[in-house]
Amino acid sequence: MQKSNKTIISLISDFLEYCEVEKGLSPVSTRNYHNFLKVFIKWLKNNDLSDLMPHEFSTDHIWNYRLYLSRKHDKDDYIKKTTQSYYLIAVRNLLNYFAEKDITSLPAEKIKLPKLTDKDKKIKFLKFEQVEKLFNMPDVSKPDGLRDRAILEILFSTGMRVSELTSLNINLFDRVNLLNSKSNDLELSINGKGGSTRTVYFSNRSLKWLAKYLKTRNDLLPPLFINYQRNQNDEHRLSPRSIETLVKKYSVMAALPVDTTPHTLRHSYATDLLDRGADLRSVQELLGHKNIVTTQIYTHVTNKKLREIHRQFHSGEKK
Repeated sequence: MQKSNKTIISLISDFLEYCEVEKGLSPVSTRNYHNFLKVFIKWLKNNDLSDLMPHEFSTDHIWNYRLYLSRKHDKDDYIKKTTQSYYLIAVRNLLNYFAEKDITSLPAEKIKLPKLTDKDKKIKFLKFEQVEKLFNMPDVSKPDGLRDRAILEILFSTGMRVSELTSLNINLFDRVNLLNSKSNDLELSINGKGGSTRTVYFSNRSLKWLAKYLKTRNDLLPPLFINYQRNQNDEHRLSPRSIETLVKKYSVMAALPVDTTPHTLRHSYATDLLDRGADLRSVQELLGHKNIVTTQIYTHVTNKKLREIHRQFHSGEKK
């Protein structure tokens, strides 16, 4: 191990390149790390630590940063413990990078994550009736309304992450069969989180709305979903942030009781599958979770199923 002659802040760009090139993370994952580390950079600068070297980084710095995160506001409320963990995990991985490059610094395990209570782990999801209500909000007499309805339908049909949805291109679909109503269902291989590949499944209903939207497209742009409002890039590709905004807009219009996001629809997709009898392992595969522990956040469904199974098969009474 050796002391670096570069500051922590100046090494962050090297770390991001390492994530993309050596670790093979997707541009989306690398960008997420960048966004989380921007908060860490801001904290360093605000505390006159811009020149802090890796070997000078101490447990006191970690404690003070954790304290800063616990008091940090997002809009009108404190950021959740789960979100605080994302910021800390980014710094932890930065320290892992230092170790990988033999740069003297604190061990990554010195960074402890906030302990999550059952309340923190509780996920937000919509019941099927609420999903239907959300679907009915876009004005489907307009091209952007048809686009939005197709987006909502596909998010719920496939359980895709919003970044996965926005990366889709038209050439992945058989447009002729879609427009001629010859596609009743569809399975598609996509590149998911961490560069892993999985299969997602489109329902007949979601494909019908996709076909209606595609009938309004007379352009040659590659993205499946485009932005009609402004030119964000040469492709006019709709961004994840734009989809988050439109989902929020329609959730307000539908007067839904939860703060609905695209990820809420992913949670609702998994909840609906389990509620209809799918097993946890299958849902793990469909969501693209590497570890079954990640899928076990849906205990609000699985616990209910276990109670029903116990009541049915182990009532304590002779049959």
